[in-house]
Amino acid sequence: MTSRQAMKEKGLYIKLIPIMLAFFAMGFVDLVGIASNYVKADLSLSDAEANIFPSLVFFWFLIFSVPTGMLMNRIGRKRTVSLSLLVTFFSLLLPIFGDSYGLMLASFSLLGIGNALMQTSLNPLLSNVIRGDRLASSLTFGQFVKAIASFLAPYIAMWGATAAIPSFGLGWRVLFPIYMLIAIVAILALGATSIREEEPAGKASSFGECLSLLKDPFIALCFIGIMCHVGIDVGTNTTAPKILMERLGMGLHEASFATSLYFIFRTVGCLLGSFLLARMPTRLFFGISALMMALAVGGLSFCQGEYALYVCVGLIGLGNSNVFSIIFSQALQSMPRYKNEVSGLMIMGLFGGTIFPLLMGALSDLMVSQTGAIIILGIGVIYLLFLYARLKD
Repeated sequence: MTSRQAMKEKGLYIKLIPIMLAFFAMGFVDLVGIASNYVKADLSLSDAEANIFPSLVFFWFLIFSVPTGMLMNRIGRKRTVSLSLLVTFFSLLLPIFGDSYGLMLASFSLLGIGNALMQTSLNPLLSNVIRGDRLASSLTFGQFVKAIASFLAPYIAMWGATAAIPSFGLGWRVLFPIYMLIAIVAILALGATSIREEEPAGKASSFGECLSLLKDPFIALCFIGIMCHVGIDVGTNTTAPKILMERLGMGLHEASFATSLYFIFRTVGCLLGSFLLARMPTRLFFGISALMMALAVGGLSFCQGEYALYVCVGLIGLGNSNVFSIIFSQALQSMPRYKNEVSGLMIMGLFGGTIFPLLMGALSDLMVSQTGAIIILGIGVIYLLFLYARLKD
C-alpha cells in the first residue's frame, strides 16, 4: 500500500468513527422493548396497553420517513443526522422527570421521530463514505454497532432497578441519562467531521413522487420485507420475556435476560455478517437467515424448557441480524439515482414495528397466551422466505 493509499484509508476511518457513534445512538430505539415491560409492571397495564409503547415509537416512521428523504435533498444527509440526534437527546431527557403514562408516551414519540430521521439519513450518509460491494457489509457492521446499544439496554435497566449501579433515585430509568450522554458525544463528533455528499439527481422529489417508487415491484417487495424484519425484531424483544414469565413463572428482572440474549445474538450475527457478506452470495446468506428464524419460531410454539426457549430466541436474533442490511442495500442499488427517496421508503417500512406489536398484543389477550404473539411472528418469517426467492445474487 502506498503512502497516499494509507492516508486515504486513515481519512476513511476518521469519517467512520462519528458515523458509527450515530449507529450506536440508532440502537437506543430498541430500549423500548424492555422499557415497555417495566412500565407495564409499574403501571399495571395489560399486554395490549403496554404494546402501545413500541407501536407508538414505530408509528412515526410512517409519518416522517419519506419527508426526511425530501429534507435530505434540501439540507443534506449530515445535517439531517445531526437533527435526528438532537431530537433523540430530548427524548432521553424526559424520563428523568418521571415515568407517568403521558410522559413516557411523549418520550417514546420523540424517540420514534428521532430514529425515523436517523435511520432514513444515516444509511445514505454511510454510502457517501463506503461505496460499491462493500456497502452491504458496512451497513451490517453499522447494525452490529447498533446492536451493542440494543443488548446493553436491558442490562442497564436491570442494574438500575436492582441498585447494582448508582441509579440516582431513577431505578431502571437510569438507562435514559446514560444514553443521553452518548447522544451528546455523537452530536459533537459528527459536527466536527467533514463528509462530502453527492448532489441529488435533478430537482427534489415530491411526496407523491417518492411514494410512486413503490410501483416498482422489487421496491415494493423490499418495503414489505423491511416491515416484517422490524416487526419480528420489536415483537421478539418485547415478547420473549413474557414467554418466559408465562411458561416458566419467572419474574421480570430474570426474564429480561431473554431480551438481552436476543440482542447478543443479533450483535454476533451482525459481526459475522459484516465478514460473510463480503465472501458469499447475498441471496444464499439471506435464505439461511430466514430458515434459521423459521425453525426458531416453530420451536417457540412448542418448547417448554428454559434452555430450549433461549436457543429459539437466540436463533431469531442470529437470523434477523442481517435482514435489514441485505434488503436495504439491494433496494438502494436497484435505484442508485434515487437513494434519498428509496431510503425514505425503506425506513417507512419500519412502520412494521407498530403493526406487529399491536397485533401480537391483541391476539395474545384474545388467546390468553403468548402463542398469539408467536403466530404473528410466524407470518413475518413466512414472508421473508417468500422474499428470498426474489432477491438478486
